[in-house]
Amino acid sequence: MKSIIVPVDFSEQSEKALKVAASLAKKHDAELLVLHMLELSPAIMTESGYISQEQVVHLIKIGEKRFADFLDKPYLKGVNIIPVIKHYKVFSEVNEVAEKHNADLIVMGSHGTDGLKEIFIGSNTERVVRTSDVPVLVIKGDVDKFKVERFVFACDFKEENIDSLKKAIEISKLLKAKLHLVYINTPGDEFLSTEDAYARISKLLNMATLGLEVDIYNDYTVEKGVLNYSESVAADLIGIPTHGRRGLAHFFMGSIGEDIANHSQTPVITFKI
Repeated sequence: MKSIIVPVDFSEQSEKALKVAASLAKKHDAELLVLHMLELSPAIMTESGYISQEQVVHLIKIGEKRFADFLDKPYLKGVNIIPVIKHYKVFSEVNEVAEKHNADLIVMGSHGTDGLKEIFIGSNTERVVRTSDVPVLVIKGDVDKFKVERFVFACDFKEENIDSLKKAIEISKLLKAKLHLVYINTPGDEFLSTEDAYARISKLLNMATLGLEVDIYNDYTVEKGVLNYSESVAADLIGIPTHGRRGLAHFFMGSIGEDIANHSQTPVITFKI
């Protein structure tokens, strides 16, 4: 791991993510790109129109000063930090920064959202998960020492998941964590017999030339199954692939990866299919 990105907005959640990102950067001798988006687009308008260029420059300087103060933390000492400032809040730019700097991981904090707010607005972290081609590590709650001993990776073991599975294996090796692979079997149209489920799993593992054990876990929904299975093995990290659907496709179909990232109290890492 050579490069890690952590977007910050000065919130408590983003500082928790910054701490985890800093610990990973120290452990793997990686550079840490700390990204802040100033959100100037609503600020530069007044009732009479645009404010002066001088005032815009003043707002930028205030934001940059606050950003510099935010990065003056003891736990960042010894970390190779590269500050990155964007003047507008466009979440797809996180992926652009990741591509430009060849980043291996994006780390974000999230407190999750529920109800109508989740349906119509979603969370900032969810937007990044949806647009990122780079794995996104979502941190919930306080993580003083980010140490992963048990890593659960769940998918439907269809051919499209081969790359995500291989990335999950790489992450488990990088973190020196025991990898638990699981297929969640649910009632309804997606239900598979044990024989059919193992046939699908074996087919994918053979295509990927991987010799790994996979558990089959039964539950009412995939999301509940992933969370309940992870709790049963005391997972420290949950991995899940996500399609990153957008627009109406996302509204009507959703994304299990995003839902789990939103609702899990255990850290979650998503892999773009």
